[in-house]
Amino acid sequence: MAEDHYQTLGVPKSASAEDIRKAYRELARKYHPDLHPDDNAAKEKFKKVQTAFDVLNDASKREMYDRYGSSFEGVGAGGPGGGWAGGGGGRGPFPGAGGFPGGGEIDLESLFGGAGGFADMFRGAGGGGGGAAAGRAGRGRKRSAQVEGEDLTARIEVPFKLAIEGGKTDVRVDRDGKAETISVTIPQGLPNGARMRLRGQGLPGSGGGAAGDLLLEVGVESHPVFRRDGDTLELTLPVSLAEAIEGAKVDVPTPWGTISLRIPANTSGGRKLRAAGMGVRHSNGAKGDLIAEVQIVLPEAADPEVVARLLDAAKAAAGTASPRPQLRW
Repeated sequence: MAEDHYQTLGVPKSASAEDIRKAYRELARKYHPDLHPDDNAAKEKFKKVQTAFDVLNDASKREMYDRYGSSFEGVGAGGPGGGWAGGGGGRGPFPGAGGFPGGGEIDLESLFGGAGGFADMFRGAGGGGGGAAAGRAGRGRKRSAQVEGEDLTARIEVPFKLAIEGGKTDVRVDRDGKAETISVTIPQGLPNGARMRLRGQGLPGSGGGAAGDLLLEVGVESHPVFRRDGDTLELTLPVSLAEAIEGAKVDVPTPWGTISLRIPANTSGGRKLRAAGMGVRHSNGAKGDLIAEVQIVLPEAADPEVVARLLDAAKAAAGTASPRPQLRW
């Protein structure tokens, strides 16, 4: 089960940015690997804290995380990307490392209090002895030999239906010239242009360093009937002239099953009917609406006498009033 970033930092979902930074600083001091060089559990805890902070300290990432849940570690909406695979860049000292507002790497001096604080613990000052200092230096050299793998980027196209409903799909990735296929879970309600991060699926590290991440730039294919505007699904709904005049209930397919939509009597073409909660849905419970725009369809092949009577009836009903009084320059 994926980690809950709020639970990792020990803050509620309503926590302010300052609350998140404060919790991070306290946990970083507590679990930093340099304070626990031989404690793998502390190192893993620190990595989780770093990852949680990286997401929740960035307003756009936090919004995407709150919307799509832990299965989607979004890094915001990305523009079109080319190619299947490309090298990443440097990733900071630990996976998911993020800076404070303004960007840049984390400054350990400021994080642990500067002179007289964290730094003094590694200077061998006072009662330590050269052997202990040398041991610490040796451990530092061992850690510096670990090089984390680079991130990879790949662009995938997913069907409209899969992006709305969520599910699994296969992705082809090129790692150092070797093509591999991995299974990816698409979160419910994934938007076009989003980016997904798959941790540890990038290039392998060296010297025991962690593997890089795989960043997927997602394109969503169009649908022949439905359109998406944010969390709203839209479609054009054809109705007969009789249904528009008399009113009716018509069946409309949705991602969540077929619904019966009521067409009010005397409905004009272009009228928009709303089905609440039948649009895009997300794992956090958020639901968009479905908007059906009425399109009146006249019979293509009808008896000429029937058409003539229909025309006479339509003229009598319309009278002399113009249906376009609002059109003016």
